[in-house]
Amino acid sequence: MYSDNVVLCVSNAYEQKYYFNPDFQALPQSIQEELHVMCVMYTVEIGGIFQLYFDVDGNLEMTTEALDADAMYDDIGGALRIKKLQQEKRELFESLEMFYKVFFLGEDLEGEES
Repeated sequence: MYSDNVVLCVSNAYEQKYYFNPDFQALPQSIQEELHVMCVMYTVEIGGIFQLYFDVDGNLEMTTEALDADAMYDDIGGALRIKKLQQEKRELFESLEMFYKVFFLGEDLEGEES
């Protein structure tokens, strides 16, 4: 169904904006809010642009980038913060991957467990 990466959400410190992909409105409001807070807090602390997306296999990935002229961007802190998020939000991320694989990629969970 999807042949490219699919963005879940993005926070941009430069424009002070947050984007949530409307294709994921079926997620519970509490999860949408948790993603919003997590992304915005990341860009407040680290700077730059922070993005969560699903790769073609349905794995949730996180990326961060900054403008070349951004002397305030914390490159090392950004990588460390992503690792910390991966540990702290592990269950959330696994649930999001399962949601994406079932509802967007059409995978059968029972088939995976066999």
